[in-house]
Amino acid sequence: MVKLIGAVLILFAGTMIGFHQASRFAARPRQIRQLIQALQRLETEIGYGYTPLPEAVTNSAAHLPEPIAGLLQSVSRLLAEGESEGLTFRECWERALTKHWPGTAMKNSEQAALIRLGSALGISDRDDQVKHLRLAVQQLKAEEDAARDDQARYEKMCKSLGVLVAALVVILIV
Repeated sequence: MVKLIGAVLILFAGTMIGFHQASRFAARPRQIRQLIQALQRLETEIGYGYTPLPEAVTNSAAHLPEPIAGLLQSVSRLLAEGESEGLTFRECWERALTKHWPGTAMKNSEQAALIRLGSALGISDRDDQVKHLRLAVQQLKAEEDAARDDQARYEKMCKSLGVLVAALVVILIV
């Protein structure tokens, strides 16, 4: 009876691990799409609304789901706190990315694009910032396409692999 319960628990755990990994493959393109929307909203705020960058980041965060909203809110908070410390937008941006990145399903290539963007925002005029935002959106769109390909290729495999590895462990134990 104990072996049977142990086998069921191992099967359950392996299946859940596979489904968790598959959900990360499904979440990555969705989060990249949300990030693209955030950057497009920033572009609109800066380019057409003539909104200062800290206020544009705050406004953009209000209309987005987690984890992207949390990232932008953290940037906004760091900018408000960093005024007294003399932090630049780039430093606030990188600190927020470092803090929130582990909570996302995105990879280092998306993070690198955002770090490059953060080093360009806040140090140039409005038109240049809009150009950098558009460039980052184009890079993220390419990453989104790659993420969709990965999702189609690996999502189902992860689910099956979780069940099969758990079944193998049960067979080896019993």
